[in-house]
This record gives sequence, structure tokens and C-alpha cells, in this order.
Amino acid sequence: MAATGGWSLITTGVASVVGDTARDDSGDNSRDSIVVREGTAEETTVFVTTGAVDGPTAVVVGGMHGNEVAGYTAAGRIADRSIDAGTLVTIPEANAVAIERGTRTDDEGINLNRQFPDGETPGTRLARALWDVVKESDPDILIDLHESTGLYAGDPMDGVGQAIFHSAGDDATAAAADAADYVTETRVDDPALAFQTGPFSEPDTDPTGLLAHKAARDLDADGFLVETRSTDIALETRVQWHTAIVDRLLEGDLLLDDGPSEEPADGTDGDDESPTASPIARIETQPPSAAEAPLEPGTTVTLDASRSRDPDGKLVAYEWRVGDDGPFEEAGKTIAVPIDGTGDRPVALRVVDDEGATAIDRLTLSTNC
Repeated sequence: MAATGGWSLITTGVASVVGDTARDDSGDNSRDSIVVREGTAEETTVFVTTGAVDGPTAVVVGGMHGNEVAGYTAAGRIADRSIDAGTLVTIPEANAVAIERGTRTDDEGINLNRQFPDGETPGTRLARALWDVVKESDPDILIDLHESTGLYAGDPMDGVGQAIFHSAGDDATAAAADAADYVTETRVDDPALAFQTGPFSEPDTDPTGLLAHKAARDLDADGFLVETRSTDIALETRVQWHTAIVDRLLEGDLLLDDGPSEEPADGTDGDDESPTASPIARIETQPPSAAEAPLEPGTTVTLDASRSRDPDGKLVAYEWRVGDDGPFEEAGKTIAVPIDGTGDRPVALRVVDDEGATAIDRLTLSTNC
């Protein structure tokens, strides 16, 4: 079923979606959505884009871990892409509870991306629901987007950032190497951040229970797990790396345009941004390490949204939510959050542009108690 070479899936059009089903501006794509675990805290949406011409099926997943923001942000953008042929299934926020918390695991400490054992039933209700979507899609290729604090240097136990891990087989191996070389050459300025490739771990060798492994071994899909480094690199740059890698893996030899049109990796504005570009939410903290290191009770953290932007217009609202749930009650480009207790304090920023489009960035503030 391997199909990473010689076929076309991704182009860079943006759809105008109304309700659960819509057609893009060119009339060539139909779009549907599926709600998974509806009515529960784990509820999330799967987006299905079908091209006018028969072709392969790709599944792109983000948000398996809630603190890997670039992965689910990129997957959300990919869900809006137009395709030349086949079917694109996107699960931008696979683990809604962990994303809401801004943590790797859910509120019970479960690591979702260890719940997919090869040849067996997935371990949780959410994992089973997601697997049902993947199995029903019968993908030719599955790409799972992640982040890591360390760099990959041949041993995944020491770090996995800036790497594309791939399933067995010549096609998947060659596709991963091509994508890594392409993104490094076109998007990465620092040689230390060049993308590497590596094979999936063998069955019964840690780490096990990964969704991409199961798709490759149980469904004979070409499987890829993409890892960017999350520390000391701007979120927008990491998102661009993810989207460029996905585009490269999916475009094949029959791409009808010149490839992905995201802005340069240095974060500078281009002159040819799409008129339908989404806003970008970004939280910065003072002290700068507030989201990375435990905080002392009594500390006050300033959250700053001024680096958020709208590529094709202007932002008209900055809305904040401090806590696990509830409405976005605070407003303004900056807010102050006192750390007056123990445990985690999830924070979400929602920005709204002049056309009503929104984007959300999240982080978690933690004490050292």
C-alpha cells in the first residue's frame, strides 16, 4: 500500500467551510467533519477533504501530546489545505484534554501515544475511537506531528527533536530523507538544527504503542513521526517546519504548483501572503522561562500577546483564559498572573482578526511545590 513516491495530494489553496460540509473556491474539493468522543471532555473533530480525482489516502495527526503546540497548530492549518487527488484526513487535536491542560498526558496521567499496541486493541476509549477513524480511512500514509526538547543524534532515548522517523521499506526511507534534506536546505538557517532521519523502533523495543507504528504494521501504511525541537525556537518557525515536511511527504512527482507557500523560517514577512491567511496567536512570558521551569509561589508572571499577528489584516481582540476551563474573561495584549498556589495553571490566549477568524496559543504555569 506504500504510496509516498509518484503521486500528488497537497496543494496550498484554502477552503471556505460552512457547516460540516463545504466546497473550496475552485469547486474541486469536498470537505466533511467527524466528531470523535462527542459529548465528553475528549471530544475532538476529524476533518476529511476529498479531491475530485481518485487517489491515495493520507492521515495527518497532531496534538497527541498537549504540550507539543507546533504539531497541533500545523495540523490545524493542514486541515484547510486543498488537494489535487485522493483523500486527506486530518486530526488536528487528537488529545483535547491534554491540549486544554497544556501537558503531555491527560488528567489521569495517560500518555495517549503509548496506547496503540501492534496487533492489539488500543488501550483507552479515546485511542480506540481514533484508531477506528484511522482504520476506516485505510491510509496509504500516516504522519504524526510532535515536538521534543532535545535533539536527535542517533539514539531516541537521548532526544528526538529535528528528526523524521519512518516505517520500514525503501519508499518510506527515501521519502523521509528527501523531506529532511528539503526542509533543512530551504527552511533551516542553523546547521545544528538540520533535520535527521531514523527508523521506527523494532516491535517490543521502547518506545512501543505509538499510533504511527501501528498504522504501518497493522495497515501497511507508510508511517512517519515528525519531531521538531520546541526549546529556544519561535513557535511559528516550528509550525512552518512541520507544514513544509508534510507538504513534501505528500506532494510526490505530480504536484501542480510550486510547493508550500508558508513564510520564510526566519519569521520575516513575505510579499505574497495568502489573502485568507489565518491569524497567529503567540504568548511570551516575563520572566522568559516561566513556561519552562517551576515557579515559586508568590511570583507574578506577565503574559504578553504582542507578538501575535494577522498576516493579511489586523487583530481586533486579545482574550485570555486562566484555569482549566471556563470563558475567556480577561482582555488586552498583556495580563499579569499571580502564582499564589501549588500545581498547574493552564493559560490560553485567543486572538480574533478583523474577519472574525481566531487562533489559540496555550501554555501551563507550574509551581515547584
